[in-house]
Amino acid sequence: MKKIAIVIPTYNELENIESLIKAILKNTSDVTIFLVDDSKDESIGSLINSKNLKVKYFHRKNERGRGSAVLYGFRKALEEDKYDIFIEMDADFSHDPQELNSHIKNFENLELDLLIASRYLKNSKIINWSIQRKVLSKLSNFLARVLLGINLKDFTNGFRFYSKRAAEKVTNTCGNIGDGFIILSEIIVVLNNNNFKISEISTIFVNRVRGESSVNLKLVLASLFGIFKLYFIKKKLL
Repeated sequence: MKKIAIVIPTYNELENIESLIKAILKNTSDVTIFLVDDSKDESIGSLINSKNLKVKYFHRKNERGRGSAVLYGFRKALEEDKYDIFIEMDADFSHDPQELNSHIKNFENLELDLLIASRYLKNSKIINWSIQRKVLSKLSNFLARVLLGINLKDFTNGFRFYSKRAAEKVTNTCGNIGDGFIILSEIIVVLNNNNFKISEISTIFVNRVRGESSVNLKLVLASLFGIFKLYFIKKKLL
């Protein structure tokens, strides 16, 4: 059976993380969770049982950015040289742990390098998002699709499944134009340029019910600006 590394970037997610870990371990076997925490303190680390070999905790004191946190977690998992599938997901339950097994099965059956849980496929749903949030998300994904010339619906959802070779490629290549959400689009460009096999699958995305979102207008604008940067350098990303 293939071994799985799940990387979860966290920032002030004390209210969610313990129940999320329990839900993941309940629904998925042969998995190790890599928590990469950019919070100011180590409250999450003190909450995690250090004897739980299924959870590994890393606190980054002077670093920020969801994208860079995921790449950091991938590097830590790759150092162990024993995982076959690499997953990234958010800590706020917007990505449903109950979808993990079915997505993993599809990822393996299709022999993919990257499977994106897409919020914009026919059978997908977005629950509890404001109109403004939906408009901004659709706008950024439309721009990415047009400017980057890649026929995908969702460039910005961070619920993803990677082959080992894809995880190795993105950790060695990505993170050059920003450390936040733009890395999600950069990863797609790099893997597409190198003929990795990419596909999407429908998902139900639920806006957080506890805690405060770290997404703000500044991050959204930075992501939009990053898409234009990617447009000008996309052919160089190998």
